[in-house]
Amino acid sequence: MLLLKKYGQLNTIKFTTINRYYEDFAINRKTGESNLTQLYIKEAEVFIEKQVKKQKPFFLYWAVDATHAPVYASSKFLGTSRRGIYGDAVRELDYGVGRILMLLKTLNVSENTLVFFSSDNGAATFSKSHGGSNGPFLCGKQTTFEGGMREPTIAWWPKTIAPSRVSHQLGNLMDLFSTVLDFAHIALPKDRIIDGISLKPTLVNSRIIDRPIFFYRGNELMAVRKGNYKAHLWTWTNSMKEFKQGVDFCPGESVPGVTTHKQMNHTSFPLLFNIAVDPGEKYPIHPSRQEYRKLMPSIHHIVNQHFKHMIRGRPQLNWCDKSVQNWSPPGCKKLNDCLKGPPPKPHLCREGSNFTVIFKSWFSS
Repeated sequence: MLLLKKYGQLNTIKFTTINRYYEDFAINRKTGESNLTQLYIKEAEVFIEKQVKKQKPFFLYWAVDATHAPVYASSKFLGTSRRGIYGDAVRELDYGVGRILMLLKTLNVSENTLVFFSSDNGAATFSKSHGGSNGPFLCGKQTTFEGGMREPTIAWWPKTIAPSRVSHQLGNLMDLFSTVLDFAHIALPKDRIIDGISLKPTLVNSRIIDRPIFFYRGNELMAVRKGNYKAHLWTWTNSMKEFKQGVDFCPGESVPGVTTHKQMNHTSFPLLFNIAVDPGEKYPIHPSRQEYRKLMPSIHHIVNQHFKHMIRGRPQLNWCDKSVQNWSPPGCKKLNDCLKGPPPKPHLCREGSNFTVIFKSWFSS
């Protein structure tokens, strides 16, 4: 959850991050009991009260991880849901958000504070009862299907953002930077490429912004979404080796040629789905249909422009250093497959230059 508080012109913003930095704090793996979320709530409240007392603007990134394995909840919430410890954790998270919103109202700063609530990925269905549900969407976390990448978002700002509205605007977390600066009347920096866009027109005026969304897995562009349509260039769940060990990214779901344990190349004829009528990505539109042939030239153009204007840089998190991945333990060279790691060698991320040739072949005949 992101909160931005402003007093007039924003020049200097005090910020803090709160996450699992209590490294020695006990989480009972058997009972799922931990008071950690309560600590996060208290830390957030103390920070907000301190900044408001000083009449200073602030930025709070509140990343409670109780719903991430190992899931946990405090004694007050354990056993209060019908979804086990995971459900208990969700209830406590909801309670924490409520406490923070109530504090903003009590301090009379709610009408000057933007609250943005979202997630970094879909439910981790491979965690079974500890991973939540993605409803009608295909698969889960770590995949580029809707279940892996699609999350709800709530934006709250009394008297600035009208309540009880639902928007179908496509957005991603990279939009937060541009959106916050737009609300704060701060110009975007011109010394770098900014990937996100400002969602202020959508949040304030309900305007729908036409923009594509790119679905990456590692360095590979797996899919592109434009409006209600999503084109898969590559599909994959996880390795057969991992699957045989009981790790299933798509439990109870199977789409032939799509939910495979081998990376499938669809770049010659991308799999196209109308997400509005087929959110489960089960019925690809056949390439012979007019609907497919009408839309593909625009997808072709979007991807070509994406790679043409992409400016590669040395990854700050060693994302392209095969000896280190910021999301995995040392020695994991490939996605989902731990191997003996090579010597560290940071390098520029690989650009999918081969896509230009492949895309041109779609319409050459």
